[in-house]
Amino acid sequence: MSTLIHVQLRPFARSLVTSCRSEVLSASRARPQFSPRRFKSSKAAKETPQAPNHASKSNTQPSQAEKQTLPWQEYLAIRKRKRRWETAVTIPATAAGFFAGFSYFANMEMDPTKPIFNIDPMWVYGGATLGCAGLGYLLGPIIGSTIWRLTHRRLMKLIEQRDREFHQHIVKNRVDPTAQSATNPVPDYYGEKIGSLHDYRQWLRDQAKFRKKAAGFLSED
Repeated sequence: MSTLIHVQLRPFARSLVTSCRSEVLSASRARPQFSPRRFKSSKAAKETPQAPNHASKSNTQPSQAEKQTLPWQEYLAIRKRKRRWETAVTIPATAAGFFAGFSYFANMEMDPTKPIFNIDPMWVYGGATLGCAGLGYLLGPIIGSTIWRLTHRRLMKLIEQRDREFHQHIVKNRVDPTAQSATNPVPDYYGEKIGSLHDYRQWLRDQAKFRKKAAGFLSED
């Protein structure tokens, strides 16, 4: 009896074992295989630092450089205002020098019988009064420029930088003064009248006209 039961259960056991093996194999195939290469590559990607973005820094640098320079239009406007300051101070300084000299020499006693350097004292005192006015005329722009500098302390470095560049442009483009004549004077040799980009372009055109006119006179001679 036992042998008969054993014989009958043997095929059932075999089928059960084969079914279990198939399930195990299918489960192992369904699992994702572990790849050490993938792990290493992902780890290396995390460990490698990202290169700095030099392009973004280079793009921001010009903007900072532009902030550290003064635009030409603004610089020429400041230069024009500086000239007005100097002119505004020169007029009262000249008048003050004249009246100071006049009040001083007018109150001095003059003896016509005692000339000064063999010149009538009246002429000497009059010339000295005009000399005081001339001294005020010379000191006026200096005083005006000093006051203007005190009111523009924050921009003085930028203005001085533009002053050097502007002077280089003027020296490079201005004409030769030795070619001037009575009918062809040098147009604004130092560029003092330039107060805007329009004035600068007009100055360049005047320099070109002077060269053409001077070349025409030289060819005729």
